[in-house]
Amino acid sequence: MSTLLIGTLLILSSPVSAQEFSLLAGPLVSDSANTYSWDATYREGLGRYAAWSFSWINEGHIPQHHRDGQTVQGWGRLPLWNDRLELSAGTGPYRYFDTTAAQSGGDYSNTHGWGLLWSVRAAYYFDRRWIAQAQLNHVQVFGGPDTTALLFGIGYQLEAKGEPGPRQRPIPRTTKVTNNEVTAMFGKTILNSDNSESANAGSLEYRRGLWRYVDVTASYIHEGGKIQSRRDGIAAQFWATRAFFDDELTLSIGVGPYVSITQNDDLPQNRTGDGRVSALVAVSASYRLGQHWLTRITWNRIVTRYDRDTDLIEAGVGLRF
Repeated sequence: MSTLLIGTLLILSSPVSAQEFSLLAGPLVSDSANTYSWDATYREGLGRYAAWSFSWINEGHIPQHHRDGQTVQGWGRLPLWNDRLELSAGTGPYRYFDTTAAQSGGDYSNTHGWGLLWSVRAAYYFDRRWIAQAQLNHVQVFGGPDTTALLFGIGYQLEAKGEPGPRQRPIPRTTKVTNNEVTAMFGKTILNSDNSESANAGSLEYRRGLWRYVDVTASYIHEGGKIQSRRDGIAAQFWATRAFFDDELTLSIGVGPYVSITQNDDLPQNRTGDGRVSALVAVSASYRLGQHWLTRITWNRIVTRYDRDTDLIEAGVGLRF
């Protein structure tokens, strides 16, 4: 996980090409059953005939598997029809998180592993910002079922040019995206189990810009007390951050350690490690309300070693200074 996310941070923090965001969904098939899949992707060009992307993929509910994860893909692309149609093919590593039947004791198990994602994509730029897309994803993993999904959806160019078609180069940035921010957030923590137990959660985050496209945060997190394992802890994350629309909108990807300082004793007997140190993988977006205020929404995946992975989804209001 750390290798994939660190690589993404390095790519995102470099001043490369224009940005697109897309949401796709559609049917998924595997050897055991048919279900659904969805895909949220951030994509940048690397010139006229190449691109790269970061995606968070959900593979639906295959029997005995609830799997999702992140991937970074490299793409070769062919623009046609005055750049309004783009055909592309890509591949990259897939870091997955899977809720499966327990191997020994307990009701379920959180397993983590690696695979490969192969994709082909057709995109029609019908507007200077909007994109219609169809994409075929094939997932091959080590330790689980392979899947194939046919997805349809729309994309949006966050940096558009004057006519329809992908923009190849943005205007380089000379200042940091972020100065200082303090944000209070509230939401839900959802246990990655068969029943997806949830509880109220909250956090307090301090964010500071280090370089043009890199932020660092320090957070206190409270995960609530009604799920099987309550945790309170402190976290530190590095973020690759981009700003759009005159710096009103920011998008970021983060990774870092999460240290539990209080937790109850209701932990599975088949856990490994003491459960104190976990990893956080996150995506976040903020909208700035003038010079001093902002709103933010963040999705953290807490990755444990003892079958207590959780999704921490929060929104809140912050102060910029």
